[in-house]
Amino acid sequence: MKKWTSIVLCGIFLMVFFAVAQAKPPVSVKMTRGEAKVTLLKGKASAVCDGRKETFALKINDLVRAGCEITTGDESRLEMMLPDRSMIRFADNTKFRLVQVDVEAQGDRDVEISVTVGKIWTNVRKSMPGKKDKFEVSCQNAVAGVRGTVYRVDVANDQSALVKVYDGEVRVASIPRAQQTAIAPVGPPQPVAGPTPVEGPRPVSMEEWVYIVKTMQKIAISADGRATEPETFTEVEDMDDWAKWNRSRDQRRHR
Repeated sequence: MKKWTSIVLCGIFLMVFFAVAQAKPPVSVKMTRGEAKVTLLKGKASAVCDGRKETFALKINDLVRAGCEITTGDESRLEMMLPDRSMIRFADNTKFRLVQVDVEAQGDRDVEISVTVGKIWTNVRKSMPGKKDKFEVSCQNAVAGVRGTVYRVDVANDQSALVKVYDGEVRVASIPRAQQTAIAPVGPPQPVAGPTPVEGPRPVSMEEWVYIVKTMQKIAISADGRATEPETFTEVEDMDDWAKWNRSRDQRRHR
């Protein structure tokens, strides 16, 4: 009896040993300067990058470099993490370009994302005091710059846009007409330059304006580049699936 018990235990031990030996280790991908990591993908998303002529499908843990143009499919959602652990998420049918995603080890940050059409949600980590910091989301008619906040930018096919701030402050500014490209609701995203600073109080034309949008405020930009003044909104008004999903992801991140 003891002999059979020993044989059975030995067999179990060997089975467990081989199972552990053949098990694949968890995938661990280390980001470097100028890269973003795909941390979640529901549905499909494709990318075309500098130096690669063909379009390729994205998958979890892919590293995407600056210069890549990305498109999400129908009923798809994409989440990416930057080297400083800031999160950016994109809704379905969104087209955007990672213009710059540089985050230095010493704390300097230079990030720019250009959205042609669709929705982006950002949860930006606060910058380190005294460090160079640029984090901008731009569309054809405006650019939104932040230093640690949660906000979204929706860009419609006609290039009108909506910016909503959930936490912190966002500086939203126009882009001078001379620096804008022709309206192109379809096609790959194109990088755009930042806004020209407004020096002192003076009349602001439809081609040049700057607003500071604070927590639970929104600002709308029309297709011709005109902006409304920031106004407040409530959580009840903002209960669409996109907002609820992102808030759930943000809460899970802070647990």
